[in-house]
Amino acid sequence: MTDFSPIFRAGAKVHCVGMKGTGVSALVEILSAAGVSVTGSDAGGVFYTDAVLRAIGAPCFETFDAEHIKPDLDAVIYSAAYSPEQNTELLAAQKLGIPILKYTDALGEYSKLFDSSSIAGVHGKTTTTAISGVLLRGVGLPAQILAGSAVSGFNGRSTLTLVDKPVYFVAETCEYRKHFLAFHPKRIVLTSVESDHQDFFPTYEAIRDTFVEYVEKLPEKGELIYCTDDKGAREVVEIVKKSGLKTKFTPYGFSAEGNFRISRYKIEDERQIFALAGFAEPFTLRVAGKHSVLDATAALALVSSIVEGAEGGWNEDRLAGARAALEAFRGSKRRAEIIGEAGGVLFMDDYGHHPTAIKTTLEGLKAFYPHRRLVVSFMSHTYTRTAALFEQFAESLALADVLILHKIYASARERYTGGVTGKTLFNRVKATHSAVYYAEEPLDAVPLVKEILRSGDLFLTLGAGDNWQLGEKMMRALQ
Repeated sequence: MTDFSPIFRAGAKVHCVGMKGTGVSALVEILSAAGVSVTGSDAGGVFYTDAVLRAIGAPCFETFDAEHIKPDLDAVIYSAAYSPEQNTELLAAQKLGIPILKYTDALGEYSKLFDSSSIAGVHGKTTTTAISGVLLRGVGLPAQILAGSAVSGFNGRSTLTLVDKPVYFVAETCEYRKHFLAFHPKRIVLTSVESDHQDFFPTYEAIRDTFVEYVEKLPEKGELIYCTDDKGAREVVEIVKKSGLKTKFTPYGFSAEGNFRISRYKIEDERQIFALAGFAEPFTLRVAGKHSVLDATAALALVSSIVEGAEGGWNEDRLAGARAALEAFRGSKRRAEIIGEAGGVLFMDDYGHHPTAIKTTLEGLKAFYPHRRLVVSFMSHTYTRTAALFEQFAESLALADVLILHKIYASARERYTGGVTGKTLFNRVKATHSAVYYAEEPLDAVPLVKEILRSGDLFLTLGAGDNWQLGEKMMRALQ
């Protein structure tokens, strides 16, 4: 069995294909922090990761060329967006006998080196991971964290390394194409399980069984921390318990039993205040939505598990540090992210692209900002998801006070073959919503949005597409 641990040590040389992608660039941050010399390549264009790569001194070519692959490389790591059978650089590496590793496999190899914990689920992964990171910093444990997006509390990066030699590693792990099966967790946080990624998981049972397969990787002294408020997560737990999995099961949520039951909850002065059954004092969270409270509770359960196994366990200083860290948390990039305020309008951006995430996000914002009119620009992502969950999309989007829809943001992994389009979704929502508009391209909506917006509104760009540009352009215009 190949030992890949040397590629994560100081002095190693690694090249990354698809370097600007969120996952790969986060791994580049980790490699650079370990003293690895990293180069990379990706398509042209501006990505938010460009600034991070420049800051850590990791050069990125904006072309793919065999000349970039030097014989002294220890490994080439590549994004799943690129094929070893087609990409010029990956073909060159294989010809030179240089080991190549998919990003998710490299992350899995890295996880072997630590006491590792995985954040998994269809929803809530990034926020739960981000909160886990700031909590681990607050309690002063030697950890490293990798999230699926930039986090303000991580200095705008996707990773947080708290010491030179981490003991604990916490990472967001993705279910798409079963990528998380490469990871080696001692603990798994399971936030939610429902139908998604229909191009790979055509049925709910297919995605559910993949989560079952992942949970069954846990060791006998491992731990599954799961949300009892989520039907899919409960179902996974029922299945793995019947299979005889000998691991610790820790429930959390409003319906949970035990220390991580949310026993009290209220919104006050744009803060969510919640109490947990196992803690004497309540916690405060300054981001919107009950789903964010669930994410915070999941993170507290995970950090508690780590703290209880660490020297000193919980004490007054660590509890105070955890409370302060949670109070100071301001979210992560594209997760109810506040872009700014202009002309009395609050501008926000959110990555929510599944009907459940849309529903919880809009409900949370309406409760958090009860006096603001909610104006939403939504761009659906993938034809297969939009078609499979068509009615659910229509129902969840109806929560917006004013809605602007756009074309479907196509995925590189699929092609339109007729059927559902952005206009189809518009016609469906229009049948039951009195204030819905359509603009094929997001920036085509600028004149329309100028007429719609008024002081006191909350303007939210929502989805995994590029309609975030509309929010930024409108904010600049009002400034």
